Amino acid sequence: QDLHLLSHVLDAGRALVLLVNKWDGLESDWRDKIRTQLDRKLGFLVNPYIHFISALHGSGVGELFGTISRVHASGAREMKTSELNQILEVAMTRHAPPLVSGRRIKLRYAHAGGHHPPTIVIHGGLADAVPEAYRRYLEHCFIDALNLEGTPVRLIFRKGDNPFKGRKNKLTDRQLNKRKRMIRHVKR
Repeated sequence: QDLHLLSHVLDAGRALVLLVNKWDGLESDWRDKIRTQLDRKLGFLVNPYIHFISALHGSGVGELFGTISRVHASGAREMKTSELNQILEVAMTRHAPPLVSGRRIKLRYAHAGGHHPPTIVIHGGLADAVPEAYRRYLEHCFIDALNLEGTPVRLIFRKGDNPFKGRKNKLTDRQLNKRKRMIRHVKR
């Protein structure tokens, strides 16, 4: 049930701070096992923040509001376009976008699209065909580079439209004469 609730939080794109209670009564080997299980079972979460507390003794509770404040600040962080473009360029240099139908995906630039969760809009050719694995890779690159804690990043891909689509190229008189000469030459 807990994982089902977490999937709703993930779908909503909200920041997440997980509290693990009764932490003080566990031995160190059990703590390691629980951390391992949390890492394994919560692998689908992009950027969770896990906080270990003991409500009975109050250990770890004092740091909780600082954690919530940092997570909230991560969700509201101002992102400059130049910074986002630099992160995108480094990510594409480290791992190039894959081919789709024999054509390379070309991601041109990125800019901020909103807060809570931080939204990044990426423009480029074939941007709407970015595979899910490469999308996750870019999410992790932005989270790591921007030092975001506990908040996911939402990426929106926008495909660039051809500005000349639907327009007919009007030939000059010189181009029309050259075309006529070429047609006469081919017909002979």
